[in-house]
Amino acid sequence: MKRDIHPDYHPVVIRDASTGSQFLTRSTATSDDHVEWTDGNTYPRITVDVTNESHPFYTGVARVRDVAGRVEKFHRRYPGLRR
Repeated sequence: MKRDIHPDYHPVVIRDASTGSQFLTRSTATSDDHVEWTDGNTYPRITVDVTNESHPFYTGVARVRDVAGRVEKFHRRYPGLRR
């Protein structure tokens, strides 16, 4: 790697704004907000809107649309357009 061209990569705490859960990871992002972690060290805390704990896909609350029902509703509304 070339010297002095890469951003500082350091530990940060990511906080989910909707659930309040936090986890420690590494990032180039920084923040003025700091939090003391369970290991006794203080890290910058970055608050994000969605993480795997609040995203509908990962939590299992995502809804799958009934595509077949929509097609049949279309055919009922426009019966002369069937092939």
